[in-house]
Amino acid sequence: MTLKSLIKTSGISAVALAVGLSSFAAQAQDVWRYAHEEFEDDVQDVFAYKFKEYVEDNSDHTVQVFRFGELGESDDIMEQTQAGILQFVNQSPGFTGSLIPEAQIFFIPYLLPTDEETVIDFFNNSVAINEMFPEMYSEQGLELLQMYPEGEMVITTDEVVRSPEDMRGKNIRTMTNPLLSETYRAFGASPTPLPWGEVYGGLQTGIIDGQENPIFWIESGGLYEVSPNLLFTGHGWFTTALMANQDFYDGLSSDDQQLVQDATEFAYDYIIDHISGLADDMLEAILERSDDVTVTRLDEDEIQAFRERAPQVEERFLEMTGDRGAELLEQFKADLEAVSN
Repeated sequence: MTLKSLIKTSGISAVALAVGLSSFAAQAQDVWRYAHEEFEDDVQDVFAYKFKEYVEDNSDHTVQVFRFGELGESDDIMEQTQAGILQFVNQSPGFTGSLIPEAQIFFIPYLLPTDEETVIDFFNNSVAINEMFPEMYSEQGLELLQMYPEGEMVITTDEVVRSPEDMRGKNIRTMTNPLLSETYRAFGASPTPLPWGEVYGGLQTGIIDGQENPIFWIESGGLYEVSPNLLFTGHGWFTTALMANQDFYDGLSSDDQQLVQDATEFAYDYIIDHISGLADDMLEAILERSDDVTVTRLDEDEIQAFRERAPQVEERFLEMTGDRGAELLEQFKADLEAVSN
């Protein structure tokens, strides 16, 4: 049962529920609750269990991990983290963008490179990510512990697509993220925001004609079964972030804060190795399971037809985020230039 449904059925207020559950959590301080958005053995799950491993090997604390659906959808686990019911949440900017509009910067197409080594170098050294974003997250009661990449975004569709013209009229599922919707409008499609739990059925029934995700998630969720045409446009990487409830983190002893930081670094180092080659392995697994899957990798001229539509998305980002978004975007580009040279 999600927090919202519990409130509805019980008739108690959100504040009362949060206070009661937070009080219960305070009585069990050694148990830290951590929720993420993915399934067993997916990237966020691997990260979570490495974090858990480090904490439990180096302290008396226990980390309880909740996977997708066990505590609701992405908005539910964020709500529970802000209320102090959860201590940690792993969530992508695709959903966090409703709280922190500047986090939608990851959905400006062709901003990030597709080369894995350059992407990782960027996350390791970016001033925008490591210095600017923590302040923005803090304003929402969140301690940003680590942003990290999961994999290149791949579009799946009901038929082979090679151009924005081929996208015209297609209902493409997006996360509930205004800038991602703008990206697909720019690409020629009709963006259709849907929670993750409705995606497979929507593809199966034709309510939506396609969606985007990293290839491991397309494999894990079986999306290729109902959306078998895979399109590599090179337009971006899926990014996620581990956060802690700010009050919880600030209330930790200095030793426990260091423990959290060390556990985060341990999990991050592991996951960077883990994602290397993961996309190729998952694509191979998909192709072994289905003869219906097609793989389309656009050439440079075809990519350019999509890339030339990116400026309108960047312009919309600046309209949504104002001066702070402009400053962030400028720093993003400077950071990317630094790792690309």
